[in-house]
Amino acid sequence: MTEQMGFKPPPYPYDRLDELKPLGAHHRGGIVDCSIGTPIDAPPPAVVAALGGSDSERGYPPSIGTPEFRETVSGWIASRLGCEVDPNDEIAAAVGTKEFVVGLPHWMKLRRPDRDTVLYPAVSYPSYEMGAILAGCRAVPVPVDEDWSVRLDAISDEDRARALLLWVNTPGNPAGGLDDLEAAAAWGRTHQIPVFSDECYCEFTWEGPPRTILSAGTQGVVAVHSLSKRSNLAGVRVGFYAGDPELVDYLREVRKHAGFMVPGPAQAAAIAALLDQEHVDKQRDTYLDRLRRLATMMETMGVKATVPRGGFYLWLPAPGGDAWGFTRQLVKQIGLLASPGEFYGSAATDYVRIAAVQPDDKIGLLEERLGTS
Repeated sequence: MTEQMGFKPPPYPYDRLDELKPLGAHHRGGIVDCSIGTPIDAPPPAVVAALGGSDSERGYPPSIGTPEFRETVSGWIASRLGCEVDPNDEIAAAVGTKEFVVGLPHWMKLRRPDRDTVLYPAVSYPSYEMGAILAGCRAVPVPVDEDWSVRLDAISDEDRARALLLWVNTPGNPAGGLDDLEAAAAWGRTHQIPVFSDECYCEFTWEGPPRTILSAGTQGVVAVHSLSKRSNLAGVRVGFYAGDPELVDYLREVRKHAGFMVPGPAQAAAIAALLDQEHVDKQRDTYLDRLRRLATMMETMGVKATVPRGGFYLWLPAPGGDAWGFTRQLVKQIGLLASPGEFYGSAATDYVRIAAVQPDDKIGLLEERLGTS
């Protein structure tokens, strides 16, 4: 009897880079891995102290976040982003934000079983598409313009009629685009489609101040934030979502039943991190310096490279449009491991992403190998 097979997960994108690593084994000091946006710098000591000294590890934490956590988030949104959001009705905790991104289509499909489509930028974080696939939904990429901003006018009438939600991402991963968030909110309200705005890189906006979709009000929109990038806390897995009270309430209740809880010590660490802007300002300077150094190296190699409008990734056109070939060249020539653009959508197959996450001494190794130090 032939066994019936259901869903078979595709290879995880970054696992596909393992076969390239031996190409750079000859470099003294090893490979400099700039393929994944994993923070490498230390979080502030006060945050680490809060993680270990909260005395909150024994009891179950509130799924929606402690009152202190939600009030701190509300205060941070007001002081940093200039928006008033009610900590009681419009904010909740998330276990990092990747699980939120991937799980959201499933929860939204339960809410609107008559709709089946997730809209997301055509060049973007792969979890938007995968979340739709895992929920049994249509994953429909929305074209982006020459500045890597989502083109709302390119959404077809059919896709709009079937849409569960629209994702926007500002600053965008991988290309650093800045969407018109006010226009996205207006589009969603006009068509009665919830708009979810992934803003986890907002502290690393290089053109102007940090942006949020909440500036246009909370009706029909939800902003998603993470402490992973802002405060180098990717291993702690804590973030939050804020916005439309009806949407937030629905998601809070569903996620409560599903057992999603940010550990109490993680919430305590997040509170300490959100109350400290100094370490973020220092991190901004660090990332901007690394981006500039990496851009100079790429220009030396004859590749056009500019600092993005936001985020901490260089987004480069691959010579000859051969992204995998250029990725291999970088590993062989200077021991730099990057990510081919196809990881971020079929519209990006001729680009390469380099994450400016390695420490200064590692970037110095690359400069030495290239002869630019």
